[in-house]
This record gives sequence, structure tokens and C-alpha cells, in this order.
Amino acid sequence: MEILRTPEERFENLPGYPFEPRYVEVPNPDGGEPLRMHYVDEGPADGPTVLLLHGEPSWSYLYRKMIPPLVEAGLRAVAPDLIGFGKSDKPASRHDYTYQRHVDWMHAFVNALDLRDVTLFCQDWGGLIGLRVAAEQPDRFARIVAANTFLPTGDHAPGEAFLRWREFSQTVPEMQIGRIIANGCFTELPPEVVSAYDAPFPDESYKEGARQFPALVPITPDDPASEANRRAWQVLERWEKPFLCAFSDSDPITAGLDRAFIKRIPGAQGMHHVTITGAGHFLQEDKGEELAQVILEFARRT
Repeated sequence: MEILRTPEERFENLPGYPFEPRYVEVPNPDGGEPLRMHYVDEGPADGPTVLLLHGEPSWSYLYRKMIPPLVEAGLRAVAPDLIGFGKSDKPASRHDYTYQRHVDWMHAFVNALDLRDVTLFCQDWGGLIGLRVAAEQPDRFARIVAANTFLPTGDHAPGEAFLRWREFSQTVPEMQIGRIIANGCFTELPPEVVSAYDAPFPDESYKEGARQFPALVPITPDDPASEANRRAWQVLERWEKPFLCAFSDSDPITAGLDRAFIKRIPGAQGMHHVTITGAGHFLQEDKGEELAQVILEFARRT
């Protein structure tokens, strides 16, 4: 497996991102040298842990507005970069990225840090991965906040908005990461923030993970990930621990998907689910401080 590592100078002086870089090694599925996974770890080491999982094609920079208020309230905020994103290592071949490998890498991360009594906040692919991990290691998780995400099995047809995005991601000659994120926000991003989202990707060779993610979403019942996701749903349908939905009001891709969580997960019953207004797909960017307060209030209530 050929591994790319973004030069550190690409991350110098990013606006609003002063966090100390931390790294952990996760297994190389091919048996070679381990992969280096980057994460932010702020706040008291013995404080209640919030695991913040990003999706496609962002990185932990997405959580820069949420981490300070969480830490100020006494929580430990842990925000990893998925393999292929941010400061984490990036396998150079698209074939090195599978849904199962992403789940395995996140299991390895959670185990390496021995995270326990975790509040999971997951958005986009952060949910597709994080909900699997929570279902497969439920004893490590105390509560879940799901935002603009789902756990697809391919048993239902995907929406047109997702299919258009999937087609675009597989055919566009140059994948402009920062512009994609800007287009998924309700608010206009400053140029320096758009550039910060581009920072992990010096050229197209670093974007194979980002290219592959949309193609890994199960859209047919016989997808390689479908059965594992069905098993995860079986766990979630018995999940009694608190489960909160905090979807935005302006995301065409995930609009309405929160209803399945609320209907099927016991721990979601009777919760004060919230809609984040004036926010697009990347609601952490649009309303990060508000989301942090949602997490804090949810953790206090439960």
C-alpha cells in the first residue's frame, strides 16, 4: 500500500484551528507499516468524552467552532481525521478504501485511546462509520447525537440529491474540496476557510479517499456493507441509551432521514429532537456554537 502524507506546512496558520496535533497508529490492512491517524484531543483527560466524527470531504477543521465551548464546559473533545482526510495518512489507491476498513480504523482509534462513556456526535460519513462502531462496541458509548447522517443498507432507493452528488464526485475532473464544502453550507465561507478545507490535499493524488467515499455508500441490497449495516440496525433497534437527532433545515441530501432514527431507536423516544435552522449539510460550519450547546444540554439532561 502506497501511503501519502500531507506536508505539515500546508496546515500552518489555519484560521480558528490552534489545536495541538496528536497521532495514533492504526493497522495497515495489507500488513505493512501502520497508518498514522491524526486527532484533536482538547479538555480535561478525565472529563466526559465527546467523540466528534466528520464526514465527506471534510476533516477535524469542521469542529473548530464546537471544540472550545465543549472544553470550556469541562468536556473532553476528541476529533479524529478519518484515514484519507485532514492530517491523517492517505492511501494512494482508491481500492485501499472500503467501508469495512474505515469502520475497522475507527475501532482501532477508539480502542487505542480506550475511550469510554462516550457521547458520539456524528455527521455525514461520521454517522455511517460511527453508528457502526457504537453498535459493535455499545459498552463504550453512553449517548449519541446524529446530525445530517444515516445508516443505509441499500434496501431503499437513495434520494435524487445523493445520486446527483455521487455522479458528480465520480466524474468531475478536479475535486475542489473547499468549494464542495462551501456549496454545502447555508452561510458564505471566507476564502481563507475554503483554503483551510483544501489544505490536506496538495493535488488530486491525495483525494482518492474523498473520491471513493460516495461510491461506498450502500445503494443496493447486496452491497458489501449492507449486511453489516443491517446487523448494526438490529442493535440500534434495541438501543435504550439516549439518542438525539439534530438535523439542519437546509440539507437536501439527508432531509427527513432523522425520522427513521426517531421511529426505530428506543432511546430516541421522548427526546427533544432539534432542527438547526439556517444551516446546510455542514451544519457544524454554519451553526457550530449552537450545536455545541445542543450537545451540552443533552449530556446534562441524560
